[in-house]
Formats: sequence, C-alpha cells, structure tokens
Amino acid sequence: WEAVKARVKEGVRELAEQLLKVQAERASRPGHAFPPDAHMEGEFARAFPYDETPDQARAIEEVKGDMAAPHPMDRVVIGDVGFGKTEVAMRACLKCVVGLKQAAVLVPTTILADQHYRTFLKRFAEYPVKLGMLSRFQTPAQQKKVLAELGNGTLDIVIGTQRLLSPDVAFKELGLIVVDEEHRF
Repeated sequence: WEAVKARVKEGVRELAEQLLKVQAERASRPGHAFPPDAHMEGEFARAFPYDETPDQARAIEEVKGDMAAPHPMDRVVIGDVGFGKTEVAMRACLKCVVGLKQAAVLVPTTILADQHYRTFLKRFAEYPVKLGMLSRFQTPAQQKKVLAELGNGTLDIVIGTQRLLSPDVAFKELGLIVVDEEHRF
C-alpha cells in the first residue's frame, strides 16, 4: 500500500510540474491584445433582448478583459442552460471581429452547430459580420465555399463540429476559438 501511495504521489507531482511548465510557457508567449470596446460592441450589448444576470455581466467583462491583455486567453465559462453563455461567446466573437480577426466556435454535435449558427445569424443580423457553418449537414460545395472564405478572410465567424480541426481548414487570421462543451464555453 505504501508503495502504491508513493507512486501515485510521484505521478501527481509530475503531472502538476508539467501543468505548471505548460502554463508558464503559455504565459510567456505574446498574444494579441484586442482594442477597447468599439461603438458597435456597445450597440450590440444594448440590443441584447434580455437583462444580463450579474454573473453573465461579470463573465462578459472578464472575457473582454482577458482579450485586451497581451497574452493568450484561457477562460472557462460555466453555467446551467439559460445562463447566457452563448451571449458571452457572441460578445467575445464580436470583439474579435472588430479587432480584425476571425473567430471559430467549436461544438460537439451537428445539431448544436446548426442551433448555434441560427442563433448567431439572428443576433448578428443587423451587423456587418459574415457567419459560416462547417459540419456534415453541408454539401461538399458548401463546405468548399466556407473553407475558401476562411482562407481569404472574408468569413468572420465560423461555427462547426470537429470538422473545424481537419487539415484542410485554414484561417487567414484566427483570433479566438470558443469551445462549447456541455454547460461550459
């Protein structure tokens, strides 16, 4: 038993050491500092049809603060269904686009990709933001068009499944990846 405990303790120590090393390495790398909120971002926030919850407002401000910092962002937003995580993600995507970068929203299922795509289309309808979707719901021709627009920079935000991780997907200027993973962004 003592030998097993010692091996587990050593394994945990090694894992912690590796995690600290990776985090220190990431913190030392330069990232893109997005500019302060533009007029369009304020307009977008005011157009939100619901009252922000205090937690949602805090999450939005913390994400935008992270995006303004000159190092890569690592942030997890956790909340139950209806908390407003999608709005937090949309505000981050808009900040990215206003900062002249592309955003990707990675989701686990084709159904969720379609749902998010429709939600984003509705929310961004009045704004000069070009959206696309990449999943198996699309024909090869549709996928080819999305890939071309990602590569030449004419597509601002893409929502997709693991298809976004394929070798043929190339962004002109990727600035943000949002990963939707059941109650967490």
